[in-house]
Amino acid sequence: MFSSGHNPIPQDDVEQLLLNARLRDELEPFDDDSLSLVALGQMTTRRENEFLQSLLVWERAPTIPISKWFDPELELPHPDTLEDAMLSKTLGEVIERLASRRIVLHWTEHLSDRQLYCLILRDILSSPEKRFDLPDRWLAWRCLDDVADPDTWLRYYATNEQRTDWARENGRAAPPTEPPPYPRRLPVASEFVRRWPT
Repeated sequence: MFSSGHNPIPQDDVEQLLLNARLRDELEPFDDDSLSLVALGQMTTRRENEFLQSLLVWERAPTIPISKWFDPELELPHPDTLEDAMLSKTLGEVIERLASRRIVLHWTEHLSDRQLYCLILRDILSSPEKRFDLPDRWLAWRCLDDVADPDTWLRYYATNEQRTDWARENGRAAPPTEPPPYPRRLPVASEFVRRWPT
């Protein structure tokens, strides 16, 4: 195949263009204007195809409760049945299991182990989410609603710039920063690919 200037188009480029056309056709039934929000023209065809493939996987993914992302289904003992030491051990195990399915937790250090365990049991495992299988994508779950509870967010998690912006927008000083009461090291998105390879 030749371009208008009769310079051969590399075979890989031809394959990428054909793939691009097929992906766009397959995405057409799902068209919800999301493509118009992305500057596809500024990407290489290969990068655009990677993006389109991830969109297609997302659109086709089933929406099921996170507990059912696991086989067998991930079920936790009721917190009232666990002493503190066993609850903390179980919490560590469930955090590892969530990370194995590319689910990472953010903003947890204002919560005790028992509070975080209860949040996972009550809110996260029952939440219906798109279950997708992409090695470079993950579900990041914020364990704090910074809009509903700005004081906690400002105190423990906001950057200096975010605190300054918030103070300007709200006409009052942000609360003083403090070290979070329950520091913990959790899996993060940049780690799970290394720790839980696909």
